Amino acid sequence: MKYFLGIDVGASKTHALIVNEDGKCVGFGRAGGGNHQTVGYDGLESVLQESFGQVCQISGLNASDISGAGFGIGGYDFPSDRELHLKAISILGLSCPVEVVNDGMNGLLAGATRGIGVNVTAGSSNNCRGRGKNGKEGRIVGNGIMFGEFGGAYEIAARGLQMVNYAWIKRIKPTALTRIYIETLGAKDELDLMEGLSNSQYHLFHHLALKVTEAARAGDGAALEVAQWAGEELGWLAVSVARQIEMENEEVEIILSGSVFEAGSIITESMRKVVLKQCPQAKLIRLDGPPAVGAVILGMEQASFDGYSVRDVIIRTAKETLG
Repeated sequence: MKYFLGIDVGASKTHALIVNEDGKCVGFGRAGGGNHQTVGYDGLESVLQESFGQVCQISGLNASDISGAGFGIGGYDFPSDRELHLKAISILGLSCPVEVVNDGMNGLLAGATRGIGVNVTAGSSNNCRGRGKNGKEGRIVGNGIMFGEFGGAYEIAARGLQMVNYAWIKRIKPTALTRIYIETLGAKDELDLMEGLSNSQYHLFHHLALKVTEAARAGDGAALEVAQWAGEELGWLAVSVARQIEMENEEVEIILSGSVFEAGSIITESMRKVVLKQCPQAKLIRLDGPPAVGAVILGMEQASFDGYSVRDVIIRTAKETLG
């Protein structure tokens, strides 16, 4: 029996899976975030070791039992990052073929037919990766606000703060977001909130995005505007990458992965409108299963094994393992 490893390393969490050649998940491991831009390469090594140790303990396997391994890692953004990422992976002692990609590819490999199409990730921040029928790949920078790439939780939280400020300076009508931000960050009032954020006494965090979408569902005008904006921005990420892989006029699959999409139509409706206007045959598909499934399929590819023949089993048994 052959066994395959997949590890999905994000900014806030790491998941590891081992599956057998029948697609059955035989082990699962967890750890914290491992993006080297936040925790350094020592931190990346640590979460790889922790998650791999857990998955080996549960499965009863070790490094020598793995036939192929795939790693989708947040922060692996450019070719110059490859050597240091492979060095971090080498600490696991694997002797099988391995491959490392940006974690934005995990959702695509896990959710799209044969891994062809576009994946839009909206988690702590955002990312978008694609692969065409001819093997051509597309991407965004994946580093958020600096490059005008929006729609992840942190960007939603930042946009919500702007609305709070607009209400404070009387640019817009009062918004429920004001009280939400004051209470969540522990400020006394608007002035204290603005001063504290300006002087780094208070800090924005991505979990505020959930409160923004809740306020939008409750009908707050400013929050609704933020949610619509986020959806539109995520839509433009998908369109941009679809154009790069030359599938904007085809039935391209757009995979939606990440916690922001748990907000549902409050985000996806405006996203869908943007996508379908530019890519009229596109299909928006919510990822049904952990992104680590994509990393496993990547690992299977390294061993010349067709992971798509057992993908449904991988997803089902991985979800059962996760509970």
